[in-house]
Amino acid sequence: MKIIKIIGISLLVLVIALCIYSYNNMRDRHPGYSLDLKIENKESRVMRAGFAAVTITPEYMEPWNDVDNNARYEPEKGDTYEDLNGNGKFDTYWIAGFGNKVAAQGVHDDLWARTMVLDDGNTRLALTAVDVIGMFHPMVVDIRKMLPEEAGITYLVITSTHTHEGPDLLGLWGKSPFKSGTNAEWREYVKRRVVQSVTEAVKALRPAHFHFSQNLTEGIVTLKDTREPYVFDEGLRMMRVTDAETSQTLGTLIQWANHPETLWSKNLFISSDFPHYLREAVEKGVCHGDSLVRKGVGGVALYVNGAVGGLMTTHATMGVKDPFLDTVYVEPSFDKIRAQGDTLGLIILRTMEEKAVEVREAGINLRARTFELPLKNKLFRLAAAIGLMDADMAGWMKKRTEAAVWSIGPAGFITFPGELYPEILNGGIEALPGRDFTVSTQEAPPLRDLMQGEFRFGLGLANDEIGYIIPKSQWDVKKPYIYRDNPYYGEENSLGPETAPLLYKELRLLLKELPGAPPLPSKTEQAGDVLPERIKK
Repeated sequence: MKIIKIIGISLLVLVIALCIYSYNNMRDRHPGYSLDLKIENKESRVMRAGFAAVTITPEYMEPWNDVDNNARYEPEKGDTYEDLNGNGKFDTYWIAGFGNKVAAQGVHDDLWARTMVLDDGNTRLALTAVDVIGMFHPMVVDIRKMLPEEAGITYLVITSTHTHEGPDLLGLWGKSPFKSGTNAEWREYVKRRVVQSVTEAVKALRPAHFHFSQNLTEGIVTLKDTREPYVFDEGLRMMRVTDAETSQTLGTLIQWANHPETLWSKNLFISSDFPHYLREAVEKGVCHGDSLVRKGVGGVALYVNGAVGGLMTTHATMGVKDPFLDTVYVEPSFDKIRAQGDTLGLIILRTMEEKAVEVREAGINLRARTFELPLKNKLFRLAAAIGLMDADMAGWMKKRTEAAVWSIGPAGFITFPGELYPEILNGGIEALPGRDFTVSTQEAPPLRDLMQGEFRFGLGLANDEIGYIIPKSQWDVKKPYIYRDNPYYGEENSLGPETAPLLYKELRLLLKELPGAPPLPSKTEQAGDVLPERIKK
């Protein structure tokens, strides 16, 4: 009896300890944090803008020998590393996006925190694009709290480019499924560098003019949708900002929608993937060998992703044609992302030159709010409980997140905190037999139809990474499946089936409440604004 009692007490203590451990991992990192911004500017004036770019590239990693060339560090199979600093452990960065055990071998190109700050005399809006796979909301709040008061930032938006060739910042791609892949020191470094990027952009503020342009069709050239229904967010939308006095480019905001994973799963060199060459093309121009084919615009280029869910990708089986050579790159390689970046860069530069609308005076109207979403995904719950995932629970299995909308002149902006399926943004949601929930389309009309202005930017992975945001009527994990014999990829990396309708409701309300918004246009007027250019011609 005494032994049984001891065992029982020991088990009870163990259970209590596990509960405390899980609670600590899932606790609210910012108790009481909430955001509810509504800013209206009734006056148009010459605004100020500033840009900055600072690197966040890891500086030290140890080389290793991949004996079977499977791009996975597996010492049990004979893989070895060089202990250069003699500390007896493998110092590496785990690359995020394509499973566990992917240890970096080096750096191909720098990762960046690139910031644009806009100031209309009433509101100072900062937008930072970071070359990481994603950033959870608690880290965004950490960075906001680190900003110096003298920076005067009214609202900071942090978007992730979603590169699948950079270090794990979410904790899900470590050396095993139960070991975080995040380097804590590097995470703190990224925070500091984002703050530095914002403050440098503030110091660079200059009177500015805006040049908006868009190409709604040609971006599809390197895109593949890997899940039915086949709906894209292929439009390229640009906002080039110039010095009001010298006309020199201060920076360019570029929005497109595609997973930066063209290098695919066997790449072991840290990279921002195709955004690297896209930004280089816009800033410095596009070269063929030693010849400059198209001049760049200068300044600092920011790439922000759009609705990439579903899944928007340049698949490893998809060819990318070199814009200058009679060569099509199919196998993932640095030549392939160069060709992709140059191709997109040429389209962007031509579009900005031929179709730009200049805005000399404007103001910022802004609406932003935090809210809660239920965490139904059991694997995500487990990851949060064991400390892999920074879930930031504001209530019992409720995750705090955030969304925002704003307008500047003829342009509207909307943010979503994850990987939105394009049909929620652009239309095309289906509700077919076999779906898990016998509901009609929940997320309609499309969000872009509810936006104002000629230029409608959709910014994904903004201020959070909640995973895939799937239309509820397309949720499909139970037999019979809607489109094929096997289920599509997606639901396993989503908070749950209620995510999309709840987020849609919040965004629709924000758009309705956006100060200064004119009455919603008619369907005909909307079509004239946003339908592809091939229809307008």
